[in-house]
Amino acid sequence: MAKVAIVTDSNSGITQSQAKELGIYVVPMPFMINNEEFFEDINLTQEQFYEKLTGNAEVSTSQPTPDSLMTLWDELLKEYDEIVYIPMSSGLSGSCQSAFMLAGEEYEGKVFVVDNQRISVTQRQSAIDAKAMADAGFSAGEISKKLFDTKFESSIYIMLDTLYYLKKGGRITPAAAALGTLLRLKPVLQIQGEKLDAFAKARTTSQGKNIMLTAVKNDIENRFGGMEAGDFWIEIAYSHDTEAANEWKKEVEAAFPAHEVHMDPLSLSVSCHIGPGALALAVTRKLHF
Repeated sequence: MAKVAIVTDSNSGITQSQAKELGIYVVPMPFMINNEEFFEDINLTQEQFYEKLTGNAEVSTSQPTPDSLMTLWDELLKEYDEIVYIPMSSGLSGSCQSAFMLAGEEYEGKVFVVDNQRISVTQRQSAIDAKAMADAGFSAGEISKKLFDTKFESSIYIMLDTLYYLKKGGRITPAAAALGTLLRLKPVLQIQGEKLDAFAKARTTSQGKNIMLTAVKNDIENRFGGMEAGDFWIEIAYSHDTEAANEWKKEVEAAFPAHEVHMDPLSLSVSCHIGPGALALAVTRKLHF
C-alpha cells in the first residue's frame, strides 16, 4: 500500500500548527506588501495583514515559487511514495496551473495536483477528506479522482462590508463602487466552481445574512439530498471582525440546529480583494468513500 502525503496551501485556512495535528502539510501563500515579501502564517499574521491593508499599504497576492514547491515535494518523497496537492481554485489564482505543469514535468506518477475549485473552509474540508482517504489506503490517483469528481459539491456565499477593495483591485468600476457606497449596498458574492461571481445585492447586513442562509438552504434541498438527510457540512468564514463573526456563527447555528458549524478566518488571498468586515457561509456535501 502506497504511503500518501496530503498537501494544501494556506488558503485552506489550515494553520501550520493545525496542519501538524491533522497530519497535513500546508504551503504558505506569499504576499507582496510595499515591495516586501511575506508568507501567510509564517511572518504574516491575520492582524498584521489587516493592519497593512487598512493602512493603505500596497498589498498584492503572489503564488508559491516552483523552487519552494519542489523543495517540499522532494522532502516529502523521502518519507512518502506519493503526494496529493490541493491548491486554491484555478479560477482564483494561477498557482494551480503552475503546480500542474511542475508535477507533470518533474514528478509524473508521484505528485497529483487536484484542481477541485475550492478555497477557504471548503478547501480545508477537501484536505481533511483527502487525508481520511489516504489513511484508509487509497492511492494518490484514487484520491485525486474522487476530489475532482466532487469538486462542484460545495458553495460559498460572501457578503462584503465595503466595495473599496474591489474598486482598488480594478474588479468593479469606480462609478459602480461609488453608487454602491452611496446606496450602502452589501453585495453578496458566490464561489461555486471556478471564480468569484456576483450573486445578489442587499440593502442591509440583516438582509444579506438572510440571502446567504436562503441560498445555502436551497443548495441543501436541491443539490445535497435535503435537510433530513444531513449529508453536508456547514461552515462559516469572515474577514477580520471576530465579534461580528461570532454573532454570525450563533445565527447560523440557530438556522441549522442539528449541525456543528465550523468557523475560520477567510483566506487572506480572498480578503486582499474584498477587505475586512466580510461574512461568509458555505455548504459542502459530505464525501463518501
